[in-house]
Order: sequence, then C-alpha cells, then structure tokens
Amino acid sequence: MKSIKKLMAVMMSAMLALSLSVGCAPTNQTSAGGEAPKAAAEDSKPAEEGQKTYRIAYIARAQSDSFAAWLANAVKDEVAAKYKDVTVDIFDGESKNEVIASHIENAVTNKYDCILLQPYDSEAQVAPAMEAMDAGVQVVTVNNRINDNDRAGAIDADPVEQAAKNAELALSQIPQNGKVVVLMGPAGNMHSDKRRIGWQQGFFDKRPDVKILDEQIANWNKDEAMRFMEDWIQTYGEIDAIISMNDNMAVGALEAAKAAGMTNILSYGVDGTAEACLAIEAGEMTSTTLQSAYALAEEAVKLAYEMMTGKGERRTVLVDCPLITKENAKEYIELHKKAGNLK
Repeated sequence: MKSIKKLMAVMMSAMLALSLSVGCAPTNQTSAGGEAPKAAAEDSKPAEEGQKTYRIAYIARAQSDSFAAWLANAVKDEVAAKYKDVTVDIFDGESKNEVIASHIENAVTNKYDCILLQPYDSEAQVAPAMEAMDAGVQVVTVNNRINDNDRAGAIDADPVEQAAKNAELALSQIPQNGKVVVLMGPAGNMHSDKRRIGWQQGFFDKRPDVKILDEQIANWNKDEAMRFMEDWIQTYGEIDAIISMNDNMAVGALEAAKAAGMTNILSYGVDGTAEACLAIEAGEMTSTTLQSAYALAEEAVKLAYEMMTGKGERRTVLVDCPLITKENAKEYIELHKKAGNLK
C-alpha cells in the first residue's frame, strides 16, 4: 500500500510540473531588427494559479508558402519565448478565401481572445474580420492588411518601398531595350498590387525602353511561376529579367530558366526567405527585400497581447525592409541559420 501511495505521489508531482511548463509570460522587450525570439528573462514570473490564459488563433494564408510558414513558426516561437499566459493555435488558410473565412468563424465560435490574421485577399477577408470584431474578438492583421482597416490592428511593411528598393537597383542592371516578365500575387492582394505600383513608379515609368513580354498571376506559388516561365521561354526565347512580387515565385521561375540553360537572367523578389538568400549568394538571383518574420511576429504578438489585456489600443506598425544583394546575403543567411531555417 505504501508503494502505491508513493507511486501516486510521484505521478501527481510530474503532472503538476508538466502543467506549469505549458504557456508563456509577457515581457516588454520589443525590436524591429528582425532577430529570432530570445528566451524569456530568468526573473520572469510564471503565470499565477487561476490567472487568465489568453488564446490566439493564428490564421496563415497558406502553410505551403515558404514565407507564410516562416511567419507562422516565428509567431509560435515568440509566444513560447515571452508570454506565459498566452497560447496560440496555427490554422492553415490553404490560399482559399472560404477556408480562411471558416477559420475566422470557428475562432469566434471557440471563443478565442484574438485572431492574428495573415490576409490572403485584402477585400475578401474584410467581412469575416468585421464579424469577428462585432462578436468581441480582437483582430490583428500581419504581413498584409484588410481594406477598411480602421478597427483591426495591423503589423506590416510598406509594399511600395519593398518594390522600389529592387526597382532602383534594376534601373542600372536591366539592359537597354530589355525584355522582362512579371509575376503577380493573388488578385486583390494589397501587397501584390502595391508592389506592382512600386515597380511602375520606380522602374517602368523611368525605363520606357523596357518591354514587358507578359504579366501573370501566380498566386505566390512556386510551381505556378515555374509553369509560366517554361511557357515564356518557349514563346519568347530571350528574357532579360524576372520581376516577381515575392521570392517564392522568383525562385520557381529561376528553376525553369536554369533547366533551360538560361543562367544569366536577372531576377528580383520580396521576402528574404532562406531559399532566396542562398540563391542570391550563389549568384543565381539578383536581389530581394527582407520581410523579417521575426520582426513581424514580435510586433504582432505584442500588439495582440496589449489589445487582449486592455493595456493598449489598435495601431498600425510598419517594419523595415532592407535590400538583400550578393554583397550582404551572407548576413541574412546567418540570420536564417540562427533561427533554424538553415543548417
């Protein structure tokens, strides 16, 4: 009998230790520098017994998208590192507006305190987000915004600036009378549309000699971009540059070009993904601008926490978007290694 009681006591102690290890506690540290989340300070107090636990539903536009997956992981790590009274669940939007709407509806039904939303379509996500806020759920958008965004918090980068930094570089790189192809994100996506504006203002308006051979929507998707590029190579033969609204599509198009023996083509993207940084260092891709998933996640979780706890109100925060070229690609590769995105 004594041995049974002793065994039960050991089991109860283990269960108590496990319960205390779940969750995370707030710190006031914040940075837009793009570093991976640091562990919580040693003197951080654990969540007190009976203290409210806040629940975040993070809805990614598509986990098959390399940047979306990076951002989702960064959000999860940020919560784990700094917020003992917060839990986060990740939901995959699958690049489908109806799936994202369903996730938003379920988050309301399941009484989440906040929805962190990575919008896929800036217009299609308006109504579901408004309905969630009407039901009392806080909404913060990250890495894109929804239209009529006067109620939701927002953490983002300036998409026009992201494109403009690449466009400025391209002015002196794309040859006279150059021939280019353009890859767009989903129709109605604010980031895609505004990056295209950045390219128009920063490059095409200044280089009327450059001819756009074709421009297509590849939905941020690597495989779709690869198929478009294969068709363009067959149709046009000579192509001087790939102008892409994100890295995933740029890398897909480059793979098609490489398979066709086109190794000197220029290519520009946005995101600063691990794959793009490696391609830039290898001299295969020309440049990209960083969207730091770490900076976005840090600011997004911080704002969500402030709004859930009533310690702050909605606001819009823009993070920096430095240009990545062959000269500094190694710096960003090390950033990805530190975060575990590369070995």
